[in-house]
Amino acid sequence: MPEAFILVKTEPSHERDVYLALTSHDAVKEVHALYGEFDLLAHVSSESAKTLTTLLMKEFRTIEGIRDTQTLIAVEY
Repeated sequence: MPEAFILVKTEPSHERDVYLALTSHDAVKEVHALYGEFDLLAHVSSESAKTLTTLLMKEFRTIEGIRDTQTLIAVEY
């Protein structure tokens, strides 16, 4: 099962709205608010690499209030 961790920078004062939008998505397993360079950390899991790509490239990019993201795709040893 492909998994990714997404570091999210939000527009000022949109942290809660983005947090709620992410937590309402079925593929998002957990979301954490952060202090520092990034505002949120989301853990995402999907059925396939193709589904993960669709989530990252199409669905999450349309969430209002997201300014920037950095995606870390998990691999297995």
